[in-house]
Amino acid sequence: MRPPRSAASRVRRRAQLAVAWVLHRPTVASAIVGASRPGQLAETAGAAAVRLDDELMERIDAVLGDLVERDPAKTARPNDVMPAWRPPPAAG
Repeated sequence: MRPPRSAASRVRRRAQLAVAWVLHRPTVASAIVGASRPGQLAETAGAAAVRLDDELMERIDAVLGDLVERDPAKTARPNDVMPAWRPPPAAG
């Protein structure tokens, strides 16, 4: 996907735009990224500082269409749908 023009001035790489979009999703708790070089990691980490306005988020969502899961029930964190994990009691 080519970044929309309004985002081009705010991001250096497509990966940065992608991570910024993920971090702006209300159903996402964190973004897991990979890098093969330190420079890639530094560029991708810059996505945390990128602010995407509502209009741009809507444009990206329109391009992605049904590829994105938008149902919060399907993206809930484990502790939202089940009690917090606790270790079993010590034998004794």
